[in-house]
Amino acid sequence: MNEIKLNKQVSLKQWRASFCTACLFLVLLSCKSTNSDTQHADLLSLSLVGGLSDAPAEEPVELDLPQIKKRGRLIAIVDNSSTSYFIYKGQAMGYEYDLLTRLAQKLGVDLEIVITTSLDKAFEMLQRGEGDIIAHNLTITKERRAKIAFTLHHNEVRQVLVQRKPKAWRNMTLDNIDKKLIRNPLDLAGKEVYVKKNSSHFSRLVNLSDEIGSDITIREEDPSVEVEALIKKVAKGEIDYTVADENIAQLNAAYYANLDVKTPLSFHQRIAWGVRTNAPELLKAVNSWIKDIRKTPDYAVIYNKYFKNRSNMKMLASSSYSSISGSQLSPYDKHIKDAAAKIGWDWRLLAAVVYQESKFNPEAESWMGASGLMQLMPETAEIFGAADPMDPRQSIMAGASYLQWLDKFWADEVPDPDERKKFVLASYNVGQGHVLDGRKLARKHGRDPQVWEDNVAYFIEKKADPAFYNDEVVSLGYCRGSEPVRYVKNIMQRHARYRQLIPDEVAPEGVKEPLLASAK
Repeated sequence: MNEIKLNKQVSLKQWRASFCTACLFLVLLSCKSTNSDTQHADLLSLSLVGGLSDAPAEEPVELDLPQIKKRGRLIAIVDNSSTSYFIYKGQAMGYEYDLLTRLAQKLGVDLEIVITTSLDKAFEMLQRGEGDIIAHNLTITKERRAKIAFTLHHNEVRQVLVQRKPKAWRNMTLDNIDKKLIRNPLDLAGKEVYVKKNSSHFSRLVNLSDEIGSDITIREEDPSVEVEALIKKVAKGEIDYTVADENIAQLNAAYYANLDVKTPLSFHQRIAWGVRTNAPELLKAVNSWIKDIRKTPDYAVIYNKYFKNRSNMKMLASSSYSSISGSQLSPYDKHIKDAAAKIGWDWRLLAAVVYQESKFNPEAESWMGASGLMQLMPETAEIFGAADPMDPRQSIMAGASYLQWLDKFWADEVPDPDERKKFVLASYNVGQGHVLDGRKLARKHGRDPQVWEDNVAYFIEKKADPAFYNDEVVSLGYCRGSEPVRYVKNIMQRHARYRQLIPDEVAPEGVKEPLLASAK
């Protein structure tokens, strides 16, 4: 928690004093060593408005829509929260995330997610080209307009006060509850309110203090602290007040029945995304998409899913299978971790394979006869020791053993272990024969047979073309190559998302050994 930097209470009248006056006052008192001096020194290091740092703006990189399309992916900077971006039972979710996936589809590119809870860091990353769009719950302000270009707004919300209901509120009438709560912003005079550093909530409290003609003691938390974490502190009685956007506050009030979020502190404000000021083509494309999607039922469904269906969101956010409140991906994590440790894989990568195959449904069956969590064909299940492929543990262990066998198959041909995983995954999906054909074609056409993307993957996709699948170097003929390429891509992207939100676990020490029976 950063309470105006050195954990000292600071009057907003002092805060609103002019910068020059503060500097002069500091010089006059520089020979003294008092707490008052320290407070004034602290003030000089902060933004006078509380929106963003006063440091000179970093020049944004030259990176607009044509370069993004050429790169093939849109990099979005998001928040980790119950409405922005999280993982539930292995699936990426969130209001911002769902909208971003549709935007990326419209632009014809992949979506890459980067997480940061600090707005200062988000703005820096945007300017450096480490992200293309900030998809936080951003309130449009004048100060921020000087730093970024805002898209058309996709939502309008008010800021509200988050406070606890009285202890015996369940036995009280609504009128008696209201009498115990702050309903008039004037009553915030002298109160202590916690907000996230450099947030629009801080700016609003500064202005509110001027409007009511009295001081509000504002304590600023570290930029990495989530607004939802502050709301939770109020619910637990660790702090008395915070401020949040109304949709976020109402959603969290469904989680915590002892919260009251009915006192507005602002008029409706527009919520938008931000892009670099020198990316007009990206801004134009995003704005055009926003205009269109706001008219569709799809947008209403997405909004209602996260902000209106509060009982469902309460369940999602409180589940041990949600990255918001837990660290599990599925009920089968223990089996996945055991199997991954044996074959030397990150367990989250193996989990991404299981999700891709069956969405963690142990009773899944395909039209081709594959079954279970790892979608093993009967012959493969038998070879690798799964007597009952519908049994979760047997399926995971047999599937991992098969992946281990494939890894050994490719070890000499693809020495780089990270690159080799892509060949292993493709082989798991389509068989190593088609992957070998892709390598032969890559070698023939001057590409690198040890590299997956834009090399072997490119020619596996080409195996749907007679000019390639009839080539004399090809052994297995036609292949719908887009499927294994997409399979590998989806798993690697899902693994990256799991790594962002799900903690790693150290594999047990010991020699890696086969899980079950090996193929001969």
